[in-house]
Amino acid sequence: MSKFWSPFVKDLVPYVPGEQPKLSKLVKLNTNENPYGPSPRAIAAMQAELNDDLRLYPDPNGDRLKQAVAEYYGVQPAQVFVGNGSDEVLAHAFHGLFQHDAPLLFPDISYSFYPVYCGLYGIDHEQVALDEQFQIRVEDYARPNGGIIFPNPNAPTGCLLPLDAIERLLQGSPDSVVLVDEAYIDFGGETAISLVDKYPNLLVTQTLSKSRSLAGLRVGIAVGHPDLIEALERIKNSFNSYPLDRMAIAGAAAAFADRAYFEQTRQQVITSREAVVAGLQGLGFEVLPSAANFVFARHPGKDAATLAAGLREQGVIVRHFKQPRIAQFLRITIGAPEQNQALLEALQGL
Repeated sequence: MSKFWSPFVKDLVPYVPGEQPKLSKLVKLNTNENPYGPSPRAIAAMQAELNDDLRLYPDPNGDRLKQAVAEYYGVQPAQVFVGNGSDEVLAHAFHGLFQHDAPLLFPDISYSFYPVYCGLYGIDHEQVALDEQFQIRVEDYARPNGGIIFPNPNAPTGCLLPLDAIERLLQGSPDSVVLVDEAYIDFGGETAISLVDKYPNLLVTQTLSKSRSLAGLRVGIAVGHPDLIEALERIKNSFNSYPLDRMAIAGAAAAFADRAYFEQTRQQVITSREAVVAGLQGLGFEVLPSAANFVFARHPGKDAATLAAGLREQGVIVRHFKQPRIAQFLRITIGAPEQNQALLEALQGL
């Protein structure tokens, strides 16, 4: 702590990202990265941007990417916002859309960036308990609020809230923004983007880091009513008018255009997930139903922290959360088949 820090900074509790170890030959299953590389068309599009035009600023609106997203989801470009990773998009939504006259609601077990943003922007919040099966109870959100946000599938549990339940939640809070954070939706769910024309208070965010294998590129999007998008644009243009560079715009647009490659790798991850679930259950683990590219599992007779440490000694890294209710769970990213096999073999000896 420095004497030059403001009182505001002293009180912040920053988000802690998943470990990015520098060691080689690790089976890295702790940050939900895709085991398969990006679309070859995306790589080619980015390589084509490596020319003298890099001396010029990129398109501040990212219109090429907005058009690609709009075509993919059957919406209008005016309903699309693009930013430097979905975390930045979420930050703008916290800053520009959630109200301060009532608390923001989100699950007690959820993406740990949400309370960080509440602290950053001075937003009162309440964490709503998941049920005993770690599911969202829609009726618990039918009360005065300054907004609602939740991941779908939820993180770190992987559990999915179906569209009809999302509609009930929207109908219960027509006067506040409901943000559905769909970082993992492509691995087993149906996007709520199909509802944005019906509900002007719905904003859906997504990332290209997971299902489109572009975590290193940092691209996020939001889709919603043009009025919501305009609020995000106003925040963005008061913060950073050029959030996406030329390569990011080109690569992300090409990734949305390459539907065949996306479908192929998405299905490979889903198939591997089912194999990992079966393998873990065969070792005595309880595994929550997952619609994501990870699983959330616990063993009734073995301590999660001890398991995580034992796996690490064998060169396999998974994510262990110490917070109440989930301290005995491990979040395990679905890797390539050989990585998944290494995980299961390592667990056999623990």
